Amino acid sequence: MAVYNFERCNLLLVEDNAYIRNILDVLLRKLSFSNITAVSDGAEAIKRLETGSQPIDLVISDLVMSPVNGLLLLRWIRTAKESPNRFLPFIMLSGAADAEYVEAARELGATEFLAKPFSADSVSKRILRVIDYPRQFVTTETYFGPERRRHKVVTAKERRVKDEKEIAIVYSADKVVKPKGPTDVWYFRLGNAIKDKVGGLGVSGPGELPMAFLEEAEEQLQRAALDFTEWAKDYLDQLAEHCRAALQCSAGGERRDHFDQINLLSHELRGQGGTFGYPLISLFAKTLYDTTGKNCRDDDDAVEIVKAHIDAMRAVLREKVSGDGGDVGRALLASLQAAIKKRSFVR
Repeated sequence: MAVYNFERCNLLLVEDNAYIRNILDVLLRKLSFSNITAVSDGAEAIKRLETGSQPIDLVISDLVMSPVNGLLLLRWIRTAKESPNRFLPFIMLSGAADAEYVEAARELGATEFLAKPFSADSVSKRILRVIDYPRQFVTTETYFGPERRRHKVVTAKERRVKDEKEIAIVYSADKVVKPKGPTDVWYFRLGNAIKDKVGGLGVSGPGELPMAFLEEAEEQLQRAALDFTEWAKDYLDQLAEHCRAALQCSAGGERRDHFDQINLLSHELRGQGGTFGYPLISLFAKTLYDTTGKNCRDDDDAVEIVKAHIDAMRAVLREKVSGDGGDVGRALLASLQAAIKKRSFVR
């Protein structure tokens, strides 16, 4: 089995949270990446792709960012005339790994989806999947991107209506096999450039990373966990400030703006807790994210529910409640659920 080396691979890392961006940067360097361009949103990523002197081989991008999020960045890469490589491997990273987000990324042509919380193992496995199991690209009237079907299984609800003989197949700029009649479907079966770069020309079959690299990367995440509580406390302070500000506003309008910010902050916390040994933070932040979404009220009871979430997460950090927390964790969860039910927060 080939042992991959990513020193020659140019990676674009897009993440708006500086804390997580730095941790991912260090983790990826532990996996042997040395040429990493790290930017804070999709707009910066597009500028780098348009003007950079070295071509990018792989993109890892967060989904929820402002002003240009991961979905808009992916759409630009796959469809824009200015895109330097519409076939660029793209791993979407998000704490909101809900079905609608995964489906949206899939429909826009994401190569892989990596959910937060992440580990060195999950990051490396997604990268290896991009390299070892590339999918042909498909062009239709409504889609351009990697073939969405991973396995050749025909079902009763088969959506494909064309036989391969009716499809134009591109193997390279010099080799195109066209059907006898006109077609609106194209397959692109191009060479595996990233595999050649990290494994060497002519390498076949799946490869791997040296075990020492993975062990060092996991150790780096464990060291980063020591700083997580301070980072999380800062986010909880921001949540508390939005609560105080919201109570000084009438429902709707400006108060709604504070709830939108609370929703974004809870999204960040949702994605990170489990990565650093605090899955209860991720669990509580997810319920806060769900209950401050589009269909929530923004009255005083709603603010009290946000406060209850903040108190529960502060308790987790204060008592260093790792894992599921045992009896303490169950008690905190039961208390939070009771507060939500009492206030009848969601319509």
